[in-house]
Amino acid sequence: MKVSHKDYTRRHFIKQSTLTSIALISLVNCTNRKRKSEAVPNNGMAKLELKPDPKGYLDLPEGFSYKVISKSGEKMSDGLLVPGRPDGMGAFLAADGKIVIIRNHENSATDLEHSPFGPANEMLPDIDLDRLYDSGSGTNPGLGGTTTLIYDEDTGVVVDEFLSLGGTYRNCAGGVSPWGTWITCEEDVTKADGKQILEDHGYVFEVSMNAKEMVEPKPVKAMGRFNHEAVAVDPDSGCVYLTEDRHDGLIYRFIPKEKENLLAGGELQALAVRDNQSLDTRNWESPTVPKNNPMEVFWIDLDDVESPEDDLRYRGFDLGAARFARGEGIWMGDGELFFACTNGGPDNFGQVFKYSLSPKEGLEGENEAPASLELYAESNDKTVLHMCDNLFIAPWGDVLLCEDNGELNHIRGIDKDGKIYTLARNQSSKSELTGLVFSPSGKTLFVNVQENGDTVAITGPWERFGKSEVRI
Repeated sequence: MKVSHKDYTRRHFIKQSTLTSIALISLVNCTNRKRKSEAVPNNGMAKLELKPDPKGYLDLPEGFSYKVISKSGEKMSDGLLVPGRPDGMGAFLAADGKIVIIRNHENSATDLEHSPFGPANEMLPDIDLDRLYDSGSGTNPGLGGTTTLIYDEDTGVVVDEFLSLGGTYRNCAGGVSPWGTWITCEEDVTKADGKQILEDHGYVFEVSMNAKEMVEPKPVKAMGRFNHEAVAVDPDSGCVYLTEDRHDGLIYRFIPKEKENLLAGGELQALAVRDNQSLDTRNWESPTVPKNNPMEVFWIDLDDVESPEDDLRYRGFDLGAARFARGEGIWMGDGELFFACTNGGPDNFGQVFKYSLSPKEGLEGENEAPASLELYAESNDKTVLHMCDNLFIAPWGDVLLCEDNGELNHIRGIDKDGKIYTLARNQSSKSELTGLVFSPSGKTLFVNVQENGDTVAITGPWERFGKSEVRI
């Protein structure tokens, strides 16, 4: 039977979700170890010893190579410049077999050196300002947003590149949807001043993989205004889960009125623990939350979600919602949801929580069969988990994560036995690596060197890690 492209996108999404549940077992295996030499990167993985890059850019294992496929400041197909500070990315398979990469840019209006409109925004007169979410009265536009790259994996060439969402602030992370969109999030809560800032910021937007130019910028206001980080979608219920990058943030759930139509509105809720309301999960002062101890949860309805005072997290906590330490990456598994809290735990090295969905997730009767939350992993060794930011599940089932420590940054891998290895090392700068994502074929790993403004494609003998489990 011939599979439609839409069905392929959904099936690939679900297959990746299944793999997530299997892969994250490795985090428990490695974070449960005591601090000793067995946690040193590359243990048991000598074949992945990194080879120094003669160009001093990116060290990789023997047999692997990289190519910078996009660089900030270069001219794109639409005549604009590649914006700087690339961040989260999603990758999709186009109907013609090419790869669609949608890439965030974490820029505010003042980051002129990273502007797609030139270092003095000199190209703005050539732009239809109505296509920008916040045009800044034509002088101070939002410089975040997204760019779309059409990549020919056979030739290793970007065949098209353009600004696909413009005028937003600090698009940091987001997530892919089962219906073929990149859900991009503003990590910013700047308010309009009626002069040079025309719109409130702190919203979620969608960009279709099929967009050929800048999409009409429509904030999904019902999903709340706060310091958004990432999202994950349950393909069955259609519920969307959101993290908040604050030291005292919440975990949110959006129940849409219509599946696959976020703009139709819905209900925003905050996660709470039954019989332990307003729980502080951060474990900073004392081990309040033990590991691997499932707790029944419920969801609290929120009002005034556009939060003019940026107090949604405070109001939610006062109503009984649990508090988390900088929610970052969030990944949908098979009936399970995993999210990282960057500086949770007594050593501030990070936590990973597991949320097990209710069989009636988002439906009437959910409280009779409640979901559960558990502290799945908590690092006591910064060589294992140290304020990780981007995380991705590799096609062979390992966890890959990017470091952001302001020093020598790596891509680390954790296999199913909890062994750690190093996949790449940034030698070119102290920049973090961001936007880690594989092509749908599993042949190419894309990653950004954020402060360099580079997007890199890494290829090599991935079969060394075993047969891909996500191909359809």
